Amino acid sequence: MNSAAASKPRNPAHAGPLDWRSLVLWLHRDAVISSEEAQRINARCAQAESAQHPLVRLASVSVRRAGDGKSLDIELLTQWLATRAGLDYLRIDPLKVDVGKVADTMSAAYAERHKILPVQVTPGEIVVATAEPFLTDWVAEVERQSRRSVRRVLASPQDIHRYTVEFFALAKSVRAANKAGGNAGGASFEQLVELGKTSKQLDANDQSVVQVVDWHWQYAFDQRASDIHLEPRREQGVIRFRIDGVLHPVYQMPMGVLTAMTARIKLLGRMDVVERRRPQDGRIKTRNPGGDEIEMRISTLPTAFGEKMVMRIFDPDTTVKDLDALGFSAHDAQRWETLVKRPTGIILVTGPTGSGKTTTLYSTLKRIATEEVNVSTVEDPIEMIEPAFNQTQVQPQLDFGFPEGLRALMRQDPDIIMVGEIRDQQTAEMAVQAALTGHLVFSTLHTNDAPSAVTRLMELGVPAYLINATLLGVLAQRLVRTLCRHCKRPDTSATREALVEVVKPWQITGAYKPFKAVGCVDCRMTGFLGRMGLYELLVVSETFKEKVNREPNADALKRQAVTDGMRPLRLAGALRVAEGLTVLEEVLSSTPALS
Repeated sequence: MNSAAASKPRNPAHAGPLDWRSLVLWLHRDAVISSEEAQRINARCAQAESAQHPLVRLASVSVRRAGDGKSLDIELLTQWLATRAGLDYLRIDPLKVDVGKVADTMSAAYAERHKILPVQVTPGEIVVATAEPFLTDWVAEVERQSRRSVRRVLASPQDIHRYTVEFFALAKSVRAANKAGGNAGGASFEQLVELGKTSKQLDANDQSVVQVVDWHWQYAFDQRASDIHLEPRREQGVIRFRIDGVLHPVYQMPMGVLTAMTARIKLLGRMDVVERRRPQDGRIKTRNPGGDEIEMRISTLPTAFGEKMVMRIFDPDTTVKDLDALGFSAHDAQRWETLVKRPTGIILVTGPTGSGKTTTLYSTLKRIATEEVNVSTVEDPIEMIEPAFNQTQVQPQLDFGFPEGLRALMRQDPDIIMVGEIRDQQTAEMAVQAALTGHLVFSTLHTNDAPSAVTRLMELGVPAYLINATLLGVLAQRLVRTLCRHCKRPDTSATREALVEVVKPWQITGAYKPFKAVGCVDCRMTGFLGRMGLYELLVVSETFKEKVNREPNADALKRQAVTDGMRPLRLAGALRVAEGLTVLEEVLSSTPALS
């Protein structure tokens, strides 16, 4: 169904509010539904009167489209009505709405009364969403009050109702919090001379502050955000969400409100609220709108304009996945499963920060953590609480780092050990010792690819013979954005030859169905929705061990690993492009070049 607006409305004579009978008639006239379906809908809707918006009422009776019998949901019905009414269709994206400006345009009572919601405000125009295309008596008044022209767009009545409540409530809470605390905020290097001029500070437990914090959390969960950034700037505070690896601005607010939000979150995370001069870490457990528990890891950092806070969101549904959901190919999934069932040795996962190493490790450990084995971890920090593991967090201030944690774990009768990261020689030696004494050890390293993990261990001082005696395999990984399944289209300009050129001397065999990013309301016009892993799995063979002894350089090790069955990261990405799951640009920007 085309979402573009028609040049003219098809029923210009209609005036007043919508009613379901007119909608059914228009659907039939437009050949969207059959005569039989129109009769069925009329009979269903006539059974009882309802105060629901007519579009909502039709969606509730499952309108079936003529031809394919597809059920038309509220969005498809709204798109159809927009075309018929000659208006642009808009699916409201909260990330693109400046809530402060919207709330200044009109009162919540006025918006509720006319069932409208401003969604964009520019110096000369206000874009207003409505679900009643033939009610325009409010337009002249809004234009007169705002001194701007009004452009109407059609949106789902459910979205208008939801966001009218949320946007105006949030703006009200921010205004109330700002009024309570004035412009008081954290001291920055430009504001130190102002200390002592005011004692007025926002209370972290002020109800307005509580509401602002709660709203942003629920909003982040709803938008699939992985991180929430609270950033102090010179003039105001900025809130941004990271979604699918990309940061999106969400809200701008007075610095006093941002400081109060930071204090509120620190309080809940059992952090020192008064201390703002040094970094701190904390943790909060809460629930998403669906009632599922979600953990957030909190980190603060002093900056030039105040205390910056980042909250990393760990949703159990997205953190612990099976191998297919993680993005493993059948080739690597089978080899990885065989590897992690080994009783002793070291398995490493490598990649830059944010490449999904934690998700891979937790998902793997979750599957092998049966009642018959003792799985113990030493982490910095503990990423997510998992009941199946015995988790320990290092505390450097108490001289309890990774080496000390590993040493203590060795006396706890473990079967499987996970070390958050091998950072130094002492930790590497302890991991090797744990593997030599009959334990399966998982850990992470920061290297560019899988073979480089071997040379990195050597740089840390681990002898070649101990690497050969303990190392089972290395998994390197990256995350790439996946194409939105709702709007991706076949890429007729892409060729197999162009893809093969990128991964020479490898060949791309099998299916070749490249797609391209288009953009729709579901993916916020980015063309991408979600991310998947790309993997490079090195399994240590006897021949590879000989290379470690005789020719321990990265190029020689890489060649041997490939001979043993390792597929480079870029090839793994190219195969996903051939399958139509992502695009070549994503792969090229995320993976090292083939040498």
